[in-house]
Amino acid sequence: MLYNLLTPLADEYGIFNLFRYISFRTGGALMTAMLISFIFGPAVIRWLKSKQANGQPIRDDGPQSHIVKKQGTPTMGGFLILMALSVGTLLWADLTNQFVWAVLLVTMGFGVIGFADDYLKVTRGSSHGVPGRIKLLLETIVASAAAWWIMQLAGPGLAVPFYNEILFSLGWFYVPFAAFVMVGTSNAVNLTDGLDGLAIMPVIIATGAFLVISYMVGNAVYSEYLGLPPVPGAGELAVFCGALIGAGLGFLWYNAPPAMIFMGDTGSLALGGALGAIAVVTKHEIVLAIIGGLFVLETVSVIVQVVSFKLTGRRVFRMAPLHHHFEEKGWAEPTIVIRFWIIALILALIGLATLKLR
Repeated sequence: MLYNLLTPLADEYGIFNLFRYISFRTGGALMTAMLISFIFGPAVIRWLKSKQANGQPIRDDGPQSHIVKKQGTPTMGGFLILMALSVGTLLWADLTNQFVWAVLLVTMGFGVIGFADDYLKVTRGSSHGVPGRIKLLLETIVASAAAWWIMQLAGPGLAVPFYNEILFSLGWFYVPFAAFVMVGTSNAVNLTDGLDGLAIMPVIIATGAFLVISYMVGNAVYSEYLGLPPVPGAGELAVFCGALIGAGLGFLWYNAPPAMIFMGDTGSLALGGALGAIAVVTKHEIVLAIIGGLFVLETVSVIVQVVSFKLTGRRVFRMAPLHHHFEEKGWAEPTIVIRFWIIALILALIGLATLKLR
């Protein structure tokens, strides 16, 4: 909004020329979202506690220690993230950029689905919310609409890491493929969100990597130099990424062990969907599997566990997702969280390295 209001005045008032720079507006979005999270966090936590007598329902099949340690902690903290993210983005982004609106559609759409799921869990006092098939159907509808929109803007091309400016046209198959990326990433982040601070920091790290990627593919000079398929207009997503990082850092202040609030499906589904949508816009869907490798690992651990148990009656892991396996082995929760953060950082750096290794 500030970009649209103030840049026309730049010729008369030189100070407003700053708003033409994506880097400046990205920093502004980050700081705005972070301050909103910091300032409104305590009030949101108090409000959620007043509405949730027993806090987030704890899974019966989860670690028994969670029943003691986490009982009474309010959920739906994703509302705080989405509030800060939306204000930061709308205030600092170019609102004529359709990529920004497409990514916001996925983020907020998945957030609403997650909110409905959390609401049913809290009101029923059960770990069961919206039925899985209905939730998956709703996510697919939102993701498919966004995928079609993005295809109209950027085409149906799929880029391959390590190859210069090569795009494989997927035709109309692009829509289900892109929708799968968004829905898959959303649910992968949701599976990862099982310990205090475990999901939000890897999301922040992955978003930081995609901040760089979106800026590069949206800049004609950098994309040509690095051999990246250019996506004109995608650079504006750096502002969205900045807002997401700021909102995430502010939320982490209250979600760090021991957590005062959980993001719930309201946050995890929305943030995962946002990452998937950004990857689709920037043509880095395959690189997302590297940068978000921690989420992939957590998801694979669940799939392996289920398949193994159904076929052989045996479990590969003591408990799935993977972070619960290490809990059952006796690792302290902060140890698991910090080590998983380190893994997420390493994978993000490897993913960024693909920009140059071509």
